[in-house]
Amino acid sequence: MPTLIFDCDGVLADTERYGHLPAFNQTFREFDLPVQWSDEEYASRVLIGGGKERMASLFTPDFVALAGLPTDARTQQDLIAKWHRRKTEIYTALVGEGRMPARPGIARLVNEAIEAGYGLAVASTSAETSVRAVLGQAVGVDAAAVFRVFAGDIVAAKKPAPDIYLLALSELGLAPGEVVVIEDSANGLRAALAAGLSTVVTVSSYTRDEDFAGADLVISSLGDPGGEVTTVLHDAANVRPGAWVTIQDFNVILATDPVRNPS
Repeated sequence: MPTLIFDCDGVLADTERYGHLPAFNQTFREFDLPVQWSDEEYASRVLIGGGKERMASLFTPDFVALAGLPTDARTQQDLIAKWHRRKTEIYTALVGEGRMPARPGIARLVNEAIEAGYGLAVASTSAETSVRAVLGQAVGVDAAAVFRVFAGDIVAAKKPAPDIYLLALSELGLAPGEVVVIEDSANGLRAALAAGLSTVVTVSSYTRDEDFAGADLVISSLGDPGGEVTTVLHDAANVRPGAWVTIQDFNVILATDPVRNPS
């Protein structure tokens, strides 16, 4: 069956600015680490796929000395795992408090997809607990139960490597031509393209100025009737959506997109 595979952060909700960044900074405070990421600095950390990987980027020689951290790699990895568990707890609590409302059109499009007989999945580098929390908030408990979730450390290499999408294809028993991915970042787009997948990009607060060459459609958001209107930024597949993107637009992409060769 045709299937939509969503990224989580920045696609289902604006989780980076209102969830992950404050959760990272609270974790740093709780562990007495001499760092607080500003919004500007975090914009560069977003380019690193995975929360533990972002934390690992702190381990420069100067920071290790300043914070009195261990120098051996095994102990550093153990510390990162401990910090990340706490960060995930903080983040999940923020989601439960409703701090990160769904992006425009997400719940509507998911309901349209279910009615049209589409399969639904999420493929994300975030921890599975975090992804499921956001998904339930964004689309509702009943719709969330329809999704297959592929998340966290279940693959060796995170985006922009295609591993998470290749795993999803294998587990779902799908060919690339049966899938459209919804992403928000250049790293996510590169991962999807490397897996041979058609991709729609809904730009988010940290990604608007990234390079989205190769995407079938780049838009401001999915849009909603009576709410935010979709602005088309690039339309390589000649989809020509209206004021909001519908499941029919994804039908157009699946029907017209050229065959891709997975790497």
